Amino acid sequence: MDVHGKIREILAETIREELAPDQQHLSTEDLIKALRRRGIIDDVMKELNFVTDNVDQELPSSPKQPAGFDKQSTLKKTTIDPTRRYLYLQVLGGRAFLEHLQEPEPSPGQVCSTFTLCLHYRNQRFRSKPVPCACEPDFHDGFLLEVHRENLGDGTRMADSTTMLSISDPIHMVLIKTDIFGETTLVASYFLEWRSVLGSENGMSSLTVELMGVGTESKVSVGILNVKLEMYPPLNQTLSQEVVNTQLALERQKTAEKERLFLVYAKQWWREYLQIRPSHNSRLVKIFAQDENGINRPVCSYVKPLRAGRLLDTPRQAARFVNVLGYERAPVIGGGGKQEQWCTLLAFLCRNKGDCEDHANLLCSLLLGYGLEAFVCVGTKAKGVPHAWVMTCGTDGTITFWESLTGHRYIHKPINPDEPPLAEQPKPLHPYRTIGCVFNHQMFLGNCQPSDAVETCIFDLNDESKWKPMSEEAIKSVCAPGATTSLPPFPPLCASTIDASVTSNEIEMQLRLLVSEHRKDLGLTTVWEDQLSYLLSPALASYEFERTTSISSGNEEFQDAIRRAVPDGHTFKGFPIHFVYRNARRAFATCLRSPFCEEIICCRGDQVRLAVRVRVFTYPESACAVWIMFACKYRSVL
Repeated sequence: MDVHGKIREILAETIREELAPDQQHLSTEDLIKALRRRGIIDDVMKELNFVTDNVDQELPSSPKQPAGFDKQSTLKKTTIDPTRRYLYLQVLGGRAFLEHLQEPEPSPGQVCSTFTLCLHYRNQRFRSKPVPCACEPDFHDGFLLEVHRENLGDGTRMADSTTMLSISDPIHMVLIKTDIFGETTLVASYFLEWRSVLGSENGMSSLTVELMGVGTESKVSVGILNVKLEMYPPLNQTLSQEVVNTQLALERQKTAEKERLFLVYAKQWWREYLQIRPSHNSRLVKIFAQDENGINRPVCSYVKPLRAGRLLDTPRQAARFVNVLGYERAPVIGGGGKQEQWCTLLAFLCRNKGDCEDHANLLCSLLLGYGLEAFVCVGTKAKGVPHAWVMTCGTDGTITFWESLTGHRYIHKPINPDEPPLAEQPKPLHPYRTIGCVFNHQMFLGNCQPSDAVETCIFDLNDESKWKPMSEEAIKSVCAPGATTSLPPFPPLCASTIDASVTSNEIEMQLRLLVSEHRKDLGLTTVWEDQLSYLLSPALASYEFERTTSISSGNEEFQDAIRRAVPDGHTFKGFPIHFVYRNARRAFATCLRSPFCEEIICCRGDQVRLAVRVRVFTYPESACAVWIMFACKYRSVL
């Protein structure tokens, strides 16, 4: 009852008692301490019922609310279940981001490069507000992480410090830089060990987190973040720092021992594999791969059955989603071949692009989630370029290859090398040349057939004379969930935050402007026909439908509508094109490089009418497929 009245009385009393005449300033902390001392905060916490319906309504604030309270605003607007344990993580600024020492102060309204911090902890994902890149970026964000969601034993009991000490999941933090053109780069990826807070006296601890670079720069510091951790509700009893340190040391020791044993086993397996044939030395049998932090991890740990919830409905839709995530090879400073870097899933999703291995690992994980028997294949494409793709084995023995970068599927029909030379042989449609190994979260198999050519390869994975398996027990010891503390947990996929129709309109308007300007430079006028633009929509929808399902539909209606819209004696030309980014200027420059499209945009003639239609299809993780169609109709003058 009358909490505000009580708080006002206590504050007045505290100010009278504790303010010496010469010191006229009390900090928010002092006031909160005074309230704690009189048990008010605990009473209030007990009395609060958190209702989900009015989350957005602010709690009624008293007229004189201390200014420090806005820091806690996340706590105010979030639904807190008082029977659960939370960890409140605040990022309070960064420093020593020396690469940005020379950056000028951005003037108001000016577009500048930004940093965004992405977090993942036990199936919860968070994103900070973007802050301008600077030597001391102004991060000020609070994240409320629920420490135990699964019912650990008795679901109604609050997790105590000892229970929480056994929760070894780290908080994965990924720092992304977005430049003024919307291009993203991965700056740092860090695993924060949060359990130090269990041993701090008042249930709070402040840490400085040194972020290291990625790939070839994984030994170089990129900057420092100030992080504050706080348990919520406060712990009744804290553990001694010694207990916490001992537990962490034990876990590290156990992990190191498991990894050592696996390495010994992998070396032995490789020696045996080489003894089958000396030529095996040149096959692409990849047992370990470096992640973005330069740490060697078994390849099987990059794949895990991943369920997309209600965000994706079919395996083919999942393949389309993976295909619209951007493709970018790991950056190298200077020349010298391909820098290999497999990314953890969070780093790949947050920056929305990655190499072919990242795409293949994600697609394989999604297909495993759909209950298919899926494997990542490591081999080469034409000209001996190393490549990774996905394979599924049907219950009837059908082998299907999925190209994760294009979304294409190919049925594998092996060629029999022992057939007479004139016998009809199936012609492979896929681009793959050789295959060294296949793996998923439980199995790793090295190809030990006489030839590693894909076209003659027999995918009978149970035949040990064709595929040399690794022990599933050995793989499980380092790759099963929770087997070691060094494995990053898989984050869930996030729904798209992009509004498809708003984005479609924006890109369409920008393209109209670009086309008009381009024609003006050529001395041509531009007349747009809205009705013709609208008629192009069904075609774009059917192209996307075909990409997702491999079935084309609705073409007859589109053709019929166009025939009716184009009068006799007129010519219609249309040019569809597809992008996975939303930058209109970049798309327009690409379109002009196509002679067909250039012919439409620069069309001359009698009664020229132009049309352009853009349709953005959104997928999880703010990935999009952008379809653009340029068209024109004009009177044919012979």
